[in-house]
Amino acid sequence: MKQIRLFARAELALALRSRWTHIFAAVFGVLSFAVAGAGYVLSGGHGVQDFARTAASLVQLVLLLVPLTALMIGVLSLTPERGAAELMFSQPVARRTILLGKLLGLFQALAAAQAVGFGAAGAVVYGQSGSEGLGGFMLLVAAALVTTAVFLGLAALLSVGTKGRTRALALAVVVWFAAVVLCDLAALGLASLLRSGTASRVLMISAIVNPVGAVRTATLLGIEGTGAFGAASLALFRFTKGTRGAGIVLGLSILFWLLVPLALAVHRLRKADI
Repeated sequence: MKQIRLFARAELALALRSRWTHIFAAVFGVLSFAVAGAGYVLSGGHGVQDFARTAASLVQLVLLLVPLTALMIGVLSLTPERGAAELMFSQPVARRTILLGKLLGLFQALAAAQAVGFGAAGAVVYGQSGSEGLGGFMLLVAAALVTTAVFLGLAALLSVGTKGRTRALALAVVVWFAAVVLCDLAALGLASLLRSGTASRVLMISAIVNPVGAVRTATLLGIEGTGAFGAASLALFRFTKGTRGAGIVLGLSILFWLLVPLALAVHRLRKADI
């Protein structure tokens, strides 16, 4: 753990100096502030939403920006560079220790960048609407951190298994598009061609298997309960025998995406010729 923390501190210092981290912090902060300050404009009202409504409004923003940023910054930082990588991995330290330390440092840097956005939104909401619904807002913060960890693990897997940073970045964009956009579109398109019961099962499987879908469903379930879901989504609750079972299933799916890509990345790094 001491060696992991050493590599984490070094990677954190590098990530905090990176312009990409600064850009992410600025963009995420501005958009989060805008969502919190928009209030009820779309519904014809005015003012600032409370924490629960702000959290529900921010879910899609988080699930668009956070995976892309984690993949891009992760690939840029973790893809081995000739010379520097050879020097680093020639040290008398296990390769998995180096990888885990770098991932921890990147996670801390991205968490700090997200804190800027959530802090700006939270300050506006608290100043105008008080602390009502704060639990749902904190659940969204936790969901953003979990999503960051999941896609950093995928970035590590792409970086270790791909020759060249350009190719790894291209694959990262493909992974982001598939997880955030394509999977949902494919599930909706397939469901529209099937009978009601089968279509509901397709949508349910999509929500469980896709990490973005699992995080989205679990977060909305925690913030708004079953009221946030339509009739088709209620098939998930029937299958899992209630909201508690749904939470367990979704949690297991997220745990799978947290552990398996990281384990595969460590395995491939151990066998890689650097």
